Amino acid sequence: MPIQAINVRNQFKGQVREIIRGDVVSEVDVQTPWGVVTSVITTRSVDELGLVVGSDVVALVKSTEVSIAKL
Repeated sequence: MPIQAINVRNQFKGQVREIIRGDVVSEVDVQTPWGVVTSVITTRSVDELGLVVGSDVVALVKSTEVSIAKL
């Protein structure tokens, strides 16, 4: 299901640069025009989103939380 609307103001389009997989959580580095944004998300979410190096994503930043949406 594509994202229809979201009320997070800080959205950074980019590509996955690196994924450091762990048993439970993984680090996902996203290269954006403004620099690298790193998100720590569950490894299950990495798999369900089908994230691989080069995937087009949007990093959604709210306070200290960085979420990832695959494009």
